[in-house]
Amino acid sequence: MKKKLSIFIFISIAAILIIGYVFLEKKIFAETAALFLFILSIIQVFALQFFLKNQLKNEVIKSNLRFRVDELKISLEAAEELANHKSIYLANMSYEVRTPLNTVLGMLNMLKQTHLNSDQTAQVEIAEFSSKHLLQLVNMVTDNAKANDGDLELNLNTIDLKTDLSKLFKVFEYQAWEKGLSFEFKFLSEEKGKFMVLGDSAKIQQVLINLINNAIKFTNSGKISIIVDQSVGIDNDQFITFYIKDTGIGMKPQDAKLVFNNFDGVYDNSIMKDYRGGGMGLSISHKLVELLGGELKLESKENEGSTFYFSLQLKKTLNIKPVEEIEKPVLSAKFSVLVAEDNRMNQKVIKFLLEKQGADCTFAKNGREAVDLYEILDFDMIFMDIYMPDLDGYEATKLIKDTDKYLKNKTPIIGVSASAFEKDVEKAKLAGIDDFLSKPINIEKLKGLLVKFSKLNTTIK
Repeated sequence: MKKKLSIFIFISIAAILIIGYVFLEKKIFAETAALFLFILSIIQVFALQFFLKNQLKNEVIKSNLRFRVDELKISLEAAEELANHKSIYLANMSYEVRTPLNTVLGMLNMLKQTHLNSDQTAQVEIAEFSSKHLLQLVNMVTDNAKANDGDLELNLNTIDLKTDLSKLFKVFEYQAWEKGLSFEFKFLSEEKGKFMVLGDSAKIQQVLINLINNAIKFTNSGKISIIVDQSVGIDNDQFITFYIKDTGIGMKPQDAKLVFNNFDGVYDNSIMKDYRGGGMGLSISHKLVELLGGELKLESKENEGSTFYFSLQLKKTLNIKPVEEIEKPVLSAKFSVLVAEDNRMNQKVIKFLLEKQGADCTFAKNGREAVDLYEILDFDMIFMDIYMPDLDGYEATKLIKDTDKYLKNKTPIIGVSASAFEKDVEKAKLAGIDDFLSKPINIEKLKGLLVKFSKLNTTIK
């Protein structure tokens, strides 16, 4: 506005000078010069009125903005005070609920020591599991509040994953059965001996509690599956991947992208009303997994279900192993593999599995990079993660198959996904993917694919 006003003043002065010059040169009469000056003065009056009006308007806007900023500061202070009150309330509530719960659990434990028949024993166990579940829910609320404030540190201790988590899963087993859902959990491990790992058991369980609770909440029929994959180990480290799968309502693609950034969940009001919540603890779980050194990921299809999964690298401790059998790799000749995978922990897992079978791995962190690497380097086989940033596995596969190199070499492409939904498999076939490998990776299936496509590759060459 100031710039426009300056230009207008400059033009007005120039116009007055021109009229004066023309008059002095006697090229126009005095009456004509006076008329021009009169018209110019009228224009100046209207222009000045316009500029003053806008200046007044701007001052009003500034005044309103200052008032609004002051209001927001007051609201922020009130919100912070309310948050502090809520924190104190949660702490008090947690204490008040824990005290009688511990008494209930203690009495149930004493009751178990008495002479009970089989029906009574089963009833006491159900009551004990339900009480433990309620205690876990109380812990979840308070721990989530701490995680949201970012006030958390790792507390490493020795964990017997199978023993500790089996007890936790049993609590949810009864909850799922009460809702009419099938519930299964299994531990996958190549290790023959018993060993423990060093990690923060409480935070790992907290993430699992949040995710399993949501899986049961948003599933009306079908099954909840929990898989703990301990099949990969390098020296004193153990790569452990946790999968929580359900056959529930799933999510829309746009919701799935935002799910970890929304503390209150991503679902609309109608779903929150129907399911009494909107995805509690997902952003908290994401933060906790990051603190533990992993990355929480999601694959979901609307009306088909969701799969949450994350991998952690934990150190082994107190190892007790028998003499290990030496396993020969299935590939005897050099076999070059391109792996498109955006998650670093998953890269380490599949790298170990492939190299153990004699493959030489090259990694791409997204579909675009996979296409570029394929055009530059020679590969005997491609493992293509379906869900990646920038360019997903479907599009990357199509671009690779359009290259002259692919037309000549026919490089096998294997789709990799944590959730092998029917639509995923169909879409993979349409994209030209040769086979499908679901996570957690089945070692025998992986070996079979390597043998199958290495022989085919040799035949083609």
